[in-house]
Amino acid sequence: MSAAEQGSSRRGLLVCAPLRIEAHAVRRGLTRRAVPAERTVEGTAERTAEGAAERTAEGTAERTAEGTAERGAVSVARTGFGPRRSARRAAELARQPFRTMAVTGLGGALDRDLRPGEIVVATEVRADGGDWPVVECPSAPLLAGELRRAGLAARTGPVVTTAGLVHGPGRQRLAATGALVADMESAPLAAAAGGRPVAVLRAVSDGPGRPLLHPATVSGGVAALRALHRAGPVLRRWGDAAADRKVLLAGPRSFCAGVERAIEIVERVLARHGPPVYVRRQIVHNAHVVGSLADRGAVFVEELDEVPDGCVVVFSAHGVAPAVRAEAARRGLEVVDATCPLVAKVHTEARRFADQGYQVVLIGHAGHDEVEGTLGEAPGMVTLAETAEDVDRLRPADGSRVAYLMQTTLAVEEARSVQEALQRRFPSARGPGTDDICYATTNRQQAIQVVAADADLVLVVGSANSSNSVRLVETARRAGPPAYLIEDVAQIQLGWLAPARVIGLTAGASAPPALVNEVIAALRGLGRVEVEERVIATESVSFSLPKEVRPS
Repeated sequence: MSAAEQGSSRRGLLVCAPLRIEAHAVRRGLTRRAVPAERTVEGTAERTAEGAAERTAEGTAERTAEGTAERGAVSVARTGFGPRRSARRAAELARQPFRTMAVTGLGGALDRDLRPGEIVVATEVRADGGDWPVVECPSAPLLAGELRRAGLAARTGPVVTTAGLVHGPGRQRLAATGALVADMESAPLAAAAGGRPVAVLRAVSDGPGRPLLHPATVSGGVAALRALHRAGPVLRRWGDAAADRKVLLAGPRSFCAGVERAIEIVERVLARHGPPVYVRRQIVHNAHVVGSLADRGAVFVEELDEVPDGCVVVFSAHGVAPAVRAEAARRGLEVVDATCPLVAKVHTEARRFADQGYQVVLIGHAGHDEVEGTLGEAPGMVTLAETAEDVDRLRPADGSRVAYLMQTTLAVEEARSVQEALQRRFPSARGPGTDDICYATTNRQQAIQVVAADADLVLVVGSANSSNSVRLVETARRAGPPAYLIEDVAQIQLGWLAPARVIGLTAGASAPPALVNEVIAALRGLGRVEVEERVIATESVSFSLPKEVRPS
């Protein structure tokens, strides 16, 4: 085996670029990371990398990138301009034992909203005319998210390869197919990956609004080359993250019965009354759910003074204080209450204890919508305790008349420590008749404990304001592995994935199941994925709908 072939066999990431200038821009970005930032004064690392590349003869640089003197198992291959040259080069590259491939270069925007210097990460690559098979790029959301964190404007969508330059009506026709960017090389090169992880990244150099032969095309090309340069370290991280993995899927996960009920209530109110339908606070604490309902005509408000008189208003799953209900009645608002029945149970307990003369201690988190509603059930008689230290500061009028309740979405261990402190100080303290922490919260925490014990990394899908999702992250971390809360797949950092071969995955009770599926799909874009589900309980709970939205 020749030295060049030995170098090729050691390749991890193979980066393809059509023209020398594009390959140079990407190579500079890839090389920039070679000089540790902490050992250089500001800017020296970049100057060193760029100067080294510029001082190297072109032929030597090409051989270095493609063979014997690789940097970090990454190589750059110049593939030639246009579909014919790239197809010939693709046939050669397909036989080489690289692990992952990234196809890069400039591209022409088909979407008028794209600007020069923006990057399109392909979700799929297809050929106009069907000369090559459609190649799916499932890891596109991961790569695009990493590019955005690096300060680059990035979008995901289809990329189409054409037989020649297109403009005017040709771009309009391609745009109608949903493609964002056109190029003349990606389809044959992506097909050469042959099932190995592949990413396609095109920096926009020009748009459909002006002819190619225009002075602005030059400045657009410069902006696109700068973007390719800056994308280099991100491509390296993407290559480092590629690996076969096992996903341990916690069960139960995602929507609980209370969340499903709340969402269905808003959907039914929209269907019955038409938009706009006002919802006080987020119906559930998940940005994707809220965004989807907003797109269909739901208007989310913080307080009732934002709701016009006489309109329909839905109270969120977290419940409201009696003062809010009274305000709605005074203004003649038509109310549909989506409060979770398990939250309503805590409200009932608070009123009952307060009516019996107890000082009620609510174990929970300040500022949470559910806590605000419970505190409002008996103002002056319900006190919040977030920690054991808060218990020490309690000064009830009668220490023998103390009761306690809990926010339904707490971590079991966290709540227990406050409860035990309360019972030590007030041995006669009364608790709820049944657990306040809801079944869904408990089940999801127990499931993630089982999964985290065998995982290198845990990902929890959920919004930052979702208490039960945050508690899942805390529970996973107590079990040992690093754990992160992600709104969706785009928030997964490639650096988290690089050392992890077994990933625990779950979702908070307010996170849509589809988001979990999207994470698994994206991981499959980095290598083979084996999914093992570990179910600790089967949930069959359901709640009836309020009379205002029941089928007639």
